[in-house]
Amino acid sequence: MAEKRIYVDHSATTPLKPEVLDAMLPYFTEYFGNASTVYAEGRETKKAVNLAREQVAKAIGADVKEIFFTGSGTEADNWAIRGIAKALRHKGNHIITSSVEHHAVLHTCQELEKDGFEVTYLPVDEFGMVSPKDVENAIKDETILVTIMMANNEIGTIMPIEEIGRITKEKGVLLHTDAVQAIGMIEIDVNKMNIDLLSMTGHKFYGPKGSGALFVRKGVKIAPFITGGAQERNKRAGTENVAAIVGLGKAIELATADIASHTEKLKAMRDRLIDRILEEIPYTRLNGHRTERLASNSNISFEFIEGESLLLMLDMQGISASSGSACTSGSLDPSHVLLAIGLKHEIAHGSLRVSFGDSNTMEDVDRIVEALKTIVARLREMSPLYEAVKKSE
Repeated sequence: MAEKRIYVDHSATTPLKPEVLDAMLPYFTEYFGNASTVYAEGRETKKAVNLAREQVAKAIGADVKEIFFTGSGTEADNWAIRGIAKALRHKGNHIITSSVEHHAVLHTCQELEKDGFEVTYLPVDEFGMVSPKDVENAIKDETILVTIMMANNEIGTIMPIEEIGRITKEKGVLLHTDAVQAIGMIEIDVNKMNIDLLSMTGHKFYGPKGSGALFVRKGVKIAPFITGGAQERNKRAGTENVAAIVGLGKAIELATADIASHTEKLKAMRDRLIDRILEEIPYTRLNGHRTERLASNSNISFEFIEGESLLLMLDMQGISASSGSACTSGSLDPSHVLLAIGLKHEIAHGSLRVSFGDSNTMEDVDRIVEALKTIVARLREMSPLYEAVKKSE
């Protein structure tokens, strides 16, 4: 009997939980009404949308009126940055971000630069951490927004958002955080952390693809992202995707019910994988912070090999992992995150991201390590660089 496949790319996407699917199904068939209508069918779906809004708000310590549904985390990031830029352009044209953000943030900032905005891209340290002091020093009179992710999608480093939030509040500058990787992994309280805008997407925490949300603090002026209807309080036009919204609400409720016990199991698998690889496979290094990192995330660089070859050979052995963020898996360029933490191009090319989920076990960890030991040795046999290093030892 063939061994079961091991899926360890939960940072890219997660499977839909059965309870989430059960919650969604009636809204494809039985309760199909348009949530913007006043008759009974519409009232039923509107009620479901309102419940999901309550579930999302409760999960991050927000008010229901501060939650706006979107079609993805990418859309939420775009809306947060473009919406604030447009609404506050009369106040200033300066935005601060980091060099390791998701492309949904980086590319949006780059587009705004073409429209006359000034963007400061803060460096990170060797662990991928942004310095709150750097944020403080970069703020000037024209600064209207700081956008720093809560946790990095590639190397798992958790950013000091609460500390950054204290600074932005004191300086009177808005703070947006891309929390796509953080929901269900980190306890989030938008008030305690002084967050003004927060992006999320359902498919990262066992909800449906095509579902997302943006938290916008009461009183924050933000321009509409899509016009043409009164949905989402005139901020995001378009008939509500009720089933996806219901799924997002149920998924976030489940994901944030007991974060401590959920992440305990993930941390144990993460640490075992990291420890075994670093101890048993030479010429390897951990990318990201050793402790201030997502419970699910391991990112390791293997010298003298190509990450793409490593992924293909793992796939042949029934293991699905990643070499970086899912949105750039088709690119041959080395990860901008790995380059930002100081890795050379050739080492950055040989990186592997393993992100654990609820279905994984310690047996999976050991099978991955054993597979890696064989694959890495085989790939290094084909490397003239490795041959030279062996001769010099």
